[in-house]
Amino acid sequence: MTALTKINFGTEINRRNSGSLKWDDADLLYSAKDVLPLWVADTDFPPPAAVLEALQARVAHGVFGYPSPRFLGFEALSEWLKQRHGWETKPEWMVNSPGVCTALAVAVQTLTNPGDKVIIQPPVYPPFFSSVLQNGRTVLENPLIAENGHYRMDFEDLARKASDAKMLILCSPHNPVGRVWGAAELKKLAEIAVTHNLIILSDEIHGDLVYSGHRHIPLASLNPEIESLTLTCVAPSKTFNTAGLYTSAVVIPDKGLRQKFYEAISTLSITKSTVFGSVAMEAAYKHGGPWLDELLPFLAANAAYLAERFSKETPKIEIALPEGTFLAWLDCRELGLGDQALADFFGKEARVGLNNGATFGAQGSGFMRLNFGCTRATLKEAVDRIVGAYRARGF
Repeated sequence: MTALTKINFGTEINRRNSGSLKWDDADLLYSAKDVLPLWVADTDFPPPAAVLEALQARVAHGVFGYPSPRFLGFEALSEWLKQRHGWETKPEWMVNSPGVCTALAVAVQTLTNPGDKVIIQPPVYPPFFSSVLQNGRTVLENPLIAENGHYRMDFEDLARKASDAKMLILCSPHNPVGRVWGAAELKKLAEIAVTHNLIILSDEIHGDLVYSGHRHIPLASLNPEIESLTLTCVAPSKTFNTAGLYTSAVVIPDKGLRQKFYEAISTLSITKSTVFGSVAMEAAYKHGGPWLDELLPFLAANAAYLAERFSKETPKIEIALPEGTFLAWLDCRELGLGDQALADFFGKEARVGLNNGATFGAQGSGFMRLNFGCTRATLKEAVDRIVGAYRARGF
């Protein structure tokens, strides 16, 4: 593999007319022309050179028969989790899935029964709701507590509800509020889960996207008791922008839970990877560290740029700097707009496509989610448009 020394994350790559959900469907979704899309959580950067080289080599081979399940990149993932997060895992603990959302739905369907209660912590990624409700289970909300733009878990409420629930879906780091949960918080969560024998689905897809001063701690790494209750969902898709290859892994240390999950996902015939997905995952986890080390300060600078400009030019739109992810959670409640009017303001007036906070639960009403995983030029254009619409409205 070619050694990677420097990446220019400021290089614009035209993604229009590439079949991109983010770019090619924006005008349709927001009912406006020339919408600048900062919504769905993929970035505008190519993956590390080593990933592209591995994919190109696989294409050059020229034969794309059924891939062997022995070549899924799990060894590389296990070493990555050890080196980057201090978590000792085994490749045999891992089960392939086309994506984390698929894994969540299969786990809910397999490890709970119809009518069982599943705890989620809104405002939170919308598929957490759908993976529960569409499988005939009951959502039990343990809302996060917001204090001056900083969110924390409500452990008293969680302890009360855990006794009546079968499962909790954890978002760590949290999408959309950007929290990277600290050791004390995770230990308290683990204590409650162990006390009530609560199965944890831990979505840690953003675990590598954590900024200076914070550290991602895999929940299952805390102790053997919580390890035996936890299914950890990981993927290279957010970190290395390989979402379109539909490859992820579920790390399940407990043999009984792993067997149930594997049997269920095998029944649906979706344990297989593509020849490109497994090649990309292995290359990313083997060789992508230096690239990620350059990406993180670039993203942190984008977040700081957003916060500074909103503070100065749109003071009624508040943003707290995220501790992780490439997603900003915008508090727009001071604008005094209803959820649809707020979405229309950004999509139709500013012509910037964001995610409506109301889709993240009732606690997201009055908020919008902005994806800053883009070039600075794109981000500047987006902020310029928002500022222009803000001033035109006279807010």
